[in-house]
Amino acid sequence: QMQLVESGGGLVQAGGSLRLSCAASGRTFSNYAMGWFRQAPGKERDIVAHISWSGGTTYYADSVKGRFTISRDNAKNTVYLQMNSLRPEDTAVYYCAADRLGLGYGSSDFEYWGQGTQVTVSS
Repeated sequence: QMQLVESGGGLVQAGGSLRLSCAASGRTFSNYAMGWFRQAPGKERDIVAHISWSGGTTYYADSVKGRFTISRDNAKNTVYLQMNSLRPEDTAVYYCAADRLGLGYGSSDFEYWGQGTQVTVSS
């Protein structure tokens, strides 16, 4: 089992920034591609960003391109999501997830999930 613990969420005004962290334990972190997902009330859980095992390849949803940056530190077993220029529509619970095979960006591709951290952006 891999345990994932997110932190860094909170309340921020539109235009502000937050940095989410996700600490992993229980498995060899560098063997897993990592993703950040978000889920707003009444909506599906959608991928926000994805990073490969080494960190050399990243993917972003169109809605966050140019504003969010995913990164990882394999020495610290941690993945990050830097969120800038936040908008009210970014309000959601944010989850990190781990994918051993790195095959895709759907939620069903990921084996392990954190408990989520709330991000609220006020207008």
